[in-house]
Amino acid sequence: MNRSFRAELWSIPNLVTLVRIAAIPAFLVYAYYESRFNSFVAAMIYAAVAATDFLDGWLARRLDAVTVIGKFLDPLADKLIAMSALVMLVHLGRVPAWVVIVILGREFAVTGLRSIAMSEGIVIAAGQEGKYKTAIQLVGITFLLLHYRYPVDFGLFAVDIDANVAGTALVYLSIVFSVWSAVNYFKGFLEAVYRRAG
Repeated sequence: MNRSFRAELWSIPNLVTLVRIAAIPAFLVYAYYESRFNSFVAAMIYAAVAATDFLDGWLARRLDAVTVIGKFLDPLADKLIAMSALVMLVHLGRVPAWVVIVILGREFAVTGLRSIAMSEGIVIAAGQEGKYKTAIQLVGITFLLLHYRYPVDFGLFAVDIDANVAGTALVYLSIVFSVWSAVNYFKGFLEAVYRRAG
């Protein structure tokens, strides 16, 4: 490992990314050994790792430390935590396999298309629906990991929230935004290609 690569790998933004990746095995252990307490811990680890998606990129820009290895590790961390959570949820019987296939299929398709677009010098702006998809999916998966019913006291009244029902509804809603954003991305790519071709 040469010095420049080592320096890039151990930069602060990349360290944040590596910590996010290193947290995934702990998340899997807590999610696998299912109990009310373990489900809560797994949900908190997932939420923390997924919600800090912006942090490493923000630090890289703030510290002027954007690196090639960082451009690889950041999206890798995002995909690994999402894939780990979804596959574990199928194992736990909390989400149907077809839902995971649709979500992961969309991610792979858009990632592949984005790579082709970059190689052709085509820039396609991310739509707002993609951001909605990410936020809804994060909250939905967190609720599915929580799984149990939780009493919530609002002061004037208290309710029992069924985390599994709420999570299922949000994940299904995220599928709508997933497909919508993928269609718009493919449409933008084709328009850019044909516009270039004249």
